[in-house]
Amino acid sequence: MYVLSILAADETKSGGSILGILPLLLIPVAMYFLMIRPQRRRQREAAALQSAIEVGDEIMTTSGIYGFVTGFEGDIAWLEIDDNVQIRISRAAIQRRVDTSAADGSIEVADADKSAKSDRVKPDSVTSGSSTNTSVDQIILNDGDANN
Repeated sequence: MYVLSILAADETKSGGSILGILPLLLIPVAMYFLMIRPQRRRQREAAALQSAIEVGDEIMTTSGIYGFVTGFEGDIAWLEIDDNVQIRISRAAIQRRVDTSAADGSIEVADADKSAKSDRVKPDSVTSGSSTNTSVDQIILNDGDANN
């Protein structure tokens, strides 16, 4: 008798159960389009970049090290990070190729900013600053006198 009442209750609520299951079915579909598909696209792009890297290209690794590729040994790339300083890295550690033409322009801008800042700072006032040091000493002494 108890089983029949449960079956009867299920038959009356059958329309609601389909709408209740629909969000549970849509969650995996949404996860596929929002998470899995973009990740696969990024993996394909990274694999294409790593296979397109050639000797002489400037690259940045996933740890932020910049250098020039000097050779390959299978899945290992040799990276020159300074004059006569080479390190071995995994080919998978190559994050991106550095555009040297864009980097040269940004370095010039940074150098221009440094020269503009150095024009504003006068080294003579800093090095000859006996009056500056005296004023700091006076402030410390005045603070000490005010506390007493």
